[in-house]
Amino acid sequence: MSASTPPPLPLAPPPSPRIKRSQTSMGWRRWVPGLSAIRQYKIAWLRHDIGAGLALTAVLLPVGIAYSVASGVPAISGLYATIFGLLAYALFGPSRMLVLGPDSSLVALILGIVLPLSAGDSQRAMALAGMLALVSGSLCVLAGTARLGFITELLSKPIRYGYMNGIALTVLVSQLPALFGFTVKGDGLLNEAWAFVVAVLAGRTNGAALALGIGTLVLIGLLRRSRRVPGVLLAVVAATVSVTALNLATRFGVAVLGPLPRGLPTLAVPSINAGDIVPVLLGGFAIALVSFADTSVLSRTYAARIGDKIDANQEMVGLGAANLVAGLFQGLPISASASRTPVAEAAGAKTQLTGVVGALTVAALLLAAPNLLRNLPTAALAGVVMASAIALIEVADLRRIYRIQRWEFWLSMVCLAGVAFLGAIPGIGLAIAIAVIEFLWDGWRPHSAVLGRVDGVKGYHDISRYPESRQVPGLVLFRWDAPLFFANAEFFRNRVMAAVESSPTPVNWLVVGAEPLTSIDVTSADTLDELDHNLAKAGIRLCIAEMKDPVKDKLKRFGLFSQFGEDRFFATVGEAVSCYLKAHAVDWVDWEDEVKDLDGAASS
Repeated sequence: MSASTPPPLPLAPPPSPRIKRSQTSMGWRRWVPGLSAIRQYKIAWLRHDIGAGLALTAVLLPVGIAYSVASGVPAISGLYATIFGLLAYALFGPSRMLVLGPDSSLVALILGIVLPLSAGDSQRAMALAGMLALVSGSLCVLAGTARLGFITELLSKPIRYGYMNGIALTVLVSQLPALFGFTVKGDGLLNEAWAFVVAVLAGRTNGAALALGIGTLVLIGLLRRSRRVPGVLLAVVAATVSVTALNLATRFGVAVLGPLPRGLPTLAVPSINAGDIVPVLLGGFAIALVSFADTSVLSRTYAARIGDKIDANQEMVGLGAANLVAGLFQGLPISASASRTPVAEAAGAKTQLTGVVGALTVAALLLAAPNLLRNLPTAALAGVVMASAIALIEVADLRRIYRIQRWEFWLSMVCLAGVAFLGAIPGIGLAIAIAVIEFLWDGWRPHSAVLGRVDGVKGYHDISRYPESRQVPGLVLFRWDAPLFFANAEFFRNRVMAAVESSPTPVNWLVVGAEPLTSIDVTSADTLDELDHNLAKAGIRLCIAEMKDPVKDKLKRFGLFSQFGEDRFFATVGEAVSCYLKAHAVDWVDWEDEVKDLDGAASS
C-alpha cells in the first residue's frame, strides 16, 4: 500500500437485534397514534376528559339514533357505530379532538343503498349498512397506507358546496313525512316530495307529532350557537317527556322509537346477497370519499386551532379503522361530526379519552337502561336530522363565488341538481366527473400569448393586454401557459401557426417562452417535432427560451434536444431577442437602449 493511499475504513458493525426490533416497533407504532398518546398523557387532563366525555354522551345518544333511523337502519345500529367507532378512532386516529359517529352528510348515501335493497327487513338493513361500513373502511385504510390522502383535494370548493347542498336538500325532503307524523313511499327526490304533498292534502298530518318535530327543530336552532347548553339533548328530552306525560303515543297516535335491544353486539361479518355486491361497492366508495373529505377538513380545522399537525394519510387510516370496527359490530358508516366535536371542545376535552368515556357511557346505558328513550317521538328525531341538514347548506360563500367566478357557481348548481334529482350515488359520480373536467380544462385549452415590448416596462408582455406594445420585426415571441401534453398538443400547434400568420412582418424566428411549461409527453413532443419541420420549410427558425431543466431532460430522452441543437435554447426571452438582433439586421431600437444612451450623454 502506498503512502498516498488512505487506509481502508473499518466496516460498520451490523445493527443489533435490539435496534432492528426498535425500528420495526416504530414502523408499526406510527400507524397507532393512540399508543403514543397514552405514553404522553398527563394526569392533569383526566378530570377534563372524563367530564367532557360525560357531557358528550348527552349528544351521542339522540344524534346516533336520529341519523340511524334517517338512514333506514334500526336505531340501535347508530349507537353500536358510535361506541365502536369512537373506541377504534381513539387508537388509530391522529386527532386529539375529533369526534366520530353517524353523520348527516352520509344519511342520503346510506339510505339510497339500504332502502331499496332491504325492502323493509330491518335485519337485512343492518347487514347492508354494516357491509357499507366495511367497504368504505377498507378503502380508507388502503388509501391511507398507500398515501393517497390527497385525493379529496381533487374536489374543488364549489363542487363540494354543490354536493353538500344537494345532500342537505335530499335529507330535508326525506324527513318531512316523519316530521308531519306519517310515512310515504317514493323513489327519488321528486317522487318523495310529490308523495309528501299528496299525503298532506289528504289530511294525514298528525298535529301532535308536527308540533313536537317543529319544537325540536326550533329549540335546536335557537341553541345552536351555544357552546355550553346542549340544544339537541334539551330538545330530545323535552319531546320525550311530553310524550310520556301526556300519553301522546296512545291518545294521538304519535310514533315513538320503542325499546332498544339490551346489551352489546357480537363480532360478526355482515352477510349480503350476490346481487347487492355492486351497489354496496359503489356506495362504499362514495361514502369513503365523502366521509374522508368531511373528516380531513374538520381535522385540519381543529389541528390548526390547538397547534397540532395532522397527517392526512393517518387520518384516512383512523377513519377507515373506525368504519371497519363499526361494520363488524352491526353499526353503519361513520364520519367526523361537525356538531359533536364542538361539544367535546366546549366541555374541556384534552384527548381522545373523551370519546372513549362517551363510548363506554353509551355502552353502559345500553346494558343498564335500554328503555330510557323508548318514548322518544320519531318526529323529534326528524327534527334533529333536519337541523343538521340545514347546517350543511352553504349560501354565503356561494354568493361570493357568484360575484367573482360565475361559471364555478353554476358548476356548483349542476352538482346540486345531480345529487337532488339523480340520487346521492350518481350525484357524487357526476361531481367527480365535473371535478376531473374542471381540472383538465385549464390544461386542455390554456391561455397563450404573443409578447411584445412596452416602453417603460421591463420584460415582454401580452400584446392583447398592452395594445401599445411593439414587436421586433421578423420575430414572434409566443408564450404557452400550461404543461404540453397529448390533449392540448394540437391546440398548441394551431396557436403557434396563428401567431405566425398574424405577425405584422414576415417571420424569421419564432421563440416559445416555455417558463410556464412544466411537462411534456411523447405525443406533444412529436407535435413539436412536426411543428419544427413545418416552420423550417417556411424559413422560420423555432427556438425555446426559459425551459426548465426537468422538461429539457425529457426533450433529451425524446431526442429533440440534440435535433434542435443547444444553440436554439436560451436562458431568457431577452437573451433570445439579443441573439436574433445580432443575426438579423432589422429596424429596432429598444427603449432601454435609448435610456442608456441618454444617461451616457448626460454624464459626458
